[in-house]
Amino acid sequence: MKTRWFFLFFLVSGFCSLVYEVVWLRLAMARFGVTTPMVSIVLSVFMAGLGIGSWAGGAFVRRYRKSAASLPLRMYGVVEVLIGVGGLVAPRLIEFGFEWLRGGQQVAWGSSYYYVVSGAWIAVSLLPWCTCMGATFPFAMAAIRRLAAGASERSFSYLYVANVLGAILGTLVPAFVLIELYGFHGTLQIARVMNVLLGAGVILLSFRVTEAGGVAEDATARTPVAQAVSSGAILWLLFATGLCSMALEVVWIREFTPYLGNVVYAFAAILALYLGAMFLGSHWYRRRSKPGDERAGTWAWILLGVSALAPLLAADPRGVDLSGFGGAALRAALGVGPFSALVGYLTPMLVDRWSSGDPDRAGKAYAVNVLGSILGPLVAGFWILPWVGERWGLCVLALPLFAIGLAAAWRPNAPRLVFAASLGVSLLLIFATKGFDTLFPERLELRDYTATVIATGEGMGRRLLVNGTGMTTLTPITKVMAHLPLSLLDKPASSGLVICFGMGTTFRSMMSWGIHTTAVELVPSVPLLYGYFHEDGPELLKSPRARMVIDDGRRYLDRSEEQFDVIAVDPPPPIGAPTSSLLYSREFYGVLKPHLRPGGIAQIWFPGGDAATLASVAKSLRESFPYVRAYQSIAGWGVHFLARLQPFPVVTDGDTPQKLPAAAAADLVEWTEDTTAQQMMIHVLSLEKPVDSLIAPAADVPAMDDDRPINEYFFLRRLRHPAPADR
Repeated sequence: MKTRWFFLFFLVSGFCSLVYEVVWLRLAMARFGVTTPMVSIVLSVFMAGLGIGSWAGGAFVRRYRKSAASLPLRMYGVVEVLIGVGGLVAPRLIEFGFEWLRGGQQVAWGSSYYYVVSGAWIAVSLLPWCTCMGATFPFAMAAIRRLAAGASERSFSYLYVANVLGAILGTLVPAFVLIELYGFHGTLQIARVMNVLLGAGVILLSFRVTEAGGVAEDATARTPVAQAVSSGAILWLLFATGLCSMALEVVWIREFTPYLGNVVYAFAAILALYLGAMFLGSHWYRRRSKPGDERAGTWAWILLGVSALAPLLAADPRGVDLSGFGGAALRAALGVGPFSALVGYLTPMLVDRWSSGDPDRAGKAYAVNVLGSILGPLVAGFWILPWVGERWGLCVLALPLFAIGLAAAWRPNAPRLVFAASLGVSLLLIFATKGFDTLFPERLELRDYTATVIATGEGMGRRLLVNGTGMTTLTPITKVMAHLPLSLLDKPASSGLVICFGMGTTFRSMMSWGIHTTAVELVPSVPLLYGYFHEDGPELLKSPRARMVIDDGRRYLDRSEEQFDVIAVDPPPPIGAPTSSLLYSREFYGVLKPHLRPGGIAQIWFPGGDAATLASVAKSLRESFPYVRAYQSIAGWGVHFLARLQPFPVVTDGDTPQKLPAAAAADLVEWTEDTTAQQMMIHVLSLEKPVDSLIAPAADVPAMDDDRPINEYFFLRRLRHPAPADR
């Protein structure tokens, strides 16, 4: 059996693993909340499974070191089949755990206990299959060691290159093709079929293998590890590179989002650039380094620190104009590529050196690297970014890398001048470059574990930016989100809910009706800037009628039993923002409807997008509510959807059932000259559009649901029907 077969095996395996990671994360967020702790839990469980599987697989191989090649090869096939089974079982376990938690009276949703219980359930749902993924490396290495002893010394790096290449495809193909065509569950089905076929094929091949050219291991067959760097030091280096690389990936997403945009393709691009550069670095190691060369990699360690600071230059807004998504991707590649290529070179080199082809030792080494990868996102997201932000966060993460580079430069015959030059370049990068936030000299800037938030501008030009993406401005549109549904109620309202606080304008307008108003906001720093946009904002929040909740809006409704007369939903822009579909889907409306009092109205703001997205959103509302109306916004872009379980009242000449109280009337026309509240309401009502007219231009598009987020995945659609960028 040729070793090149293993390259194909791990190419397919790497592809499927990334599909599972992306889809399982999305399914968990849809059920347990789009919150940073929940994302961290899912990713940590995924990485923990890889580490446990790598260690356990190595231990299994050590126990059966005298077995024939067919045993580890067969075990490799079995775990691939089990991974495919996990692709079927894991989504069902996630759904079952969600239903159990929602029905369990003993669990307070949103509490620390909730995260412990839900995290434990996610571990039950995902950990077995992720453990199988981690076990693939030692099982395949053991088979190679028996089948082709000459190729075994660097077998980890051989498999690593194939796995990373597969992961690149697993990042790009689903994001740009499969999910748009087949949805999340259809994409999962493709991956699990590939896994089962791969595993079954390997099991069949295991009955035909011979031991020619290989060795059956025993306790004395292990190749001695002779190197200048101690074994313990290698493990620490693997831990450090895993931690720093994953922590830096979190920072990169925040650093380059202002240029790439807040869409799923931006995250896919950054991940693909990271993996692509790692592939090139690993390939360079395989092609250019020689086994036993202890000086190999010295230059990489020396340059690692300065490469971690490359995003400072790439993200400088004063640089070369790189407009468009392609230009922004090039900017990100210049920032992400150097460091990722060096890590791609060093990681397989370290595992090869420590293991010398021994699958048990390779499993332990890879597990240590994965342990660092588990901690990296947590360190970056919960400590470094809230503490110092993106720019100085890069500097903090580069410090241990410079320490490693210094140790490498201190070795005999090392290029110390290169290290000194890298220090000089690093100081230049730190003090001569500027960040995206400097585009707004007059600003208030806050950071938390979720985002960097900027409030800037004066008067009606004030703006709110979250991670570089403009959220909203001061506009009467956000006032209409509250006043329009409140005025169309059959009876006076007593309470209202605003999902997505933003500048707080809709919340403020709803409060002007004198009703109890609850606002839900995902980013903790956003409400702290309320006074920047509205002078009376802080006092409004102190009112006994006001309540602020920091949570994911959908999860809040899932854990609450409250009912409201009006629920105003204002999903964050752009329309294609990741997980924004979770506030437009039929499943979300199924969660929302029980929270409307009899006669209550839901207002859903659609900020603008292509015809297919608009039709999909309109369909999901029409299939969820018996009565739906749509009103073009007074600014000429965007649509206010109103949805109700009872018929809407008949309105003539702007004579709405509920007259605006004096405070509400003053609020409605606060930013509009030479008009009265009555005239404004007549104008708003005159902009009604038939819902069917919004669906007709793309009548074949399915209604928005959690499985097929039409708004987020649009690459193929845009290729066929180019459209202007979303507003």
